[in-house]
Amino acid sequence: MRFKIPCKKDRVAKLAGLILSLLLSAISISVPADVGPGTDRALFWSIQKNGLPAGYLLGTIHSEDPRVLDFSEDFLDKLRANKVFAMELVPDLHTLERVTGYMYYPPGQDLESLIGKESYAALETALSAYRVPAESISRMKPWAAVLTLSTPPPKTGFFMDLSLSLRASGNGLEVVGLETLEQQLSFLENMPLAMQLSLLDQAIAESGQVVEVHAQMVSAYLENNLVALQALSDEQLKAASESASDYFTQEGIHARNHRMAESLLHQLENKTVFVAVGALHLPGEEGLLNLLRQHGFELSPLAIPFAETQP
Repeated sequence: MRFKIPCKKDRVAKLAGLILSLLLSAISISVPADVGPGTDRALFWSIQKNGLPAGYLLGTIHSEDPRVLDFSEDFLDKLRANKVFAMELVPDLHTLERVTGYMYYPPGQDLESLIGKESYAALETALSAYRVPAESISRMKPWAAVLTLSTPPPKTGFFMDLSLSLRASGNGLEVVGLETLEQQLSFLENMPLAMQLSLLDQAIAESGQVVEVHAQMVSAYLENNLVALQALSDEQLKAASESASDYFTQEGIHARNHRMAESLLHQLENKTVFVAVGALHLPGEEGLLNLLRQHGFELSPLAIPFAETQP
């Protein structure tokens, strides 16, 4: 699938596509969850109810690393066996175009006036590797800049979640979103401005470490170790304030988990569903694994779905 964008909007649309991809997964990589004895550790699960297959649940990572795109044939067979592919947000053209209306300030407002010349210059330097046009940076909302800096500069734009959705669509599955764009963005749009600015300062200061941190996250992910992935995320969050940590936990994870679970339960009523959401939406008392169990579903851990990890 290729999105055709008018030339005069091309650079803005490419950035919107990046932000949209980040919305699908990156928020999930920096919030604490319960970790302790008996904690769920796997990233891929089968879903059953009353002994009958109901689908699969995969925790994803926002990465274009070739290793997380090299799926085993057994995994692809499991994907194809379903009627529906459910993800956080469907990355279609209509959604992509609407993202720009949220991520930028309207004419008359600009980011430099908000954060000052020194911070703005540091942000321009940090974003230089992402090839973001100067006019786009000037109108970016703080949360959009934070999200952009939360993962390494993209090389191909072919991230895991996008790859899965294209495979699902190509195999005839109905691709649905568990949230609307407005629902997902409300978490960011409603974030107190002071918190956004604090997180932006942190993102700028740590921009030189993002490649290394991301590599550590991918390594933990490839080991099929949700607990290790969580520990790395907790370490990242330590630099944030307690209020930011609480906000991300309650609004960015728990509230969204309950909303996605409600949408998913509707899909599971009479269809088999393959679910792919950010990995850190899975664990904890209010994680999707536990919420599904509370509604009578049985979940069983499966092997990591990548070809080179198979025996």
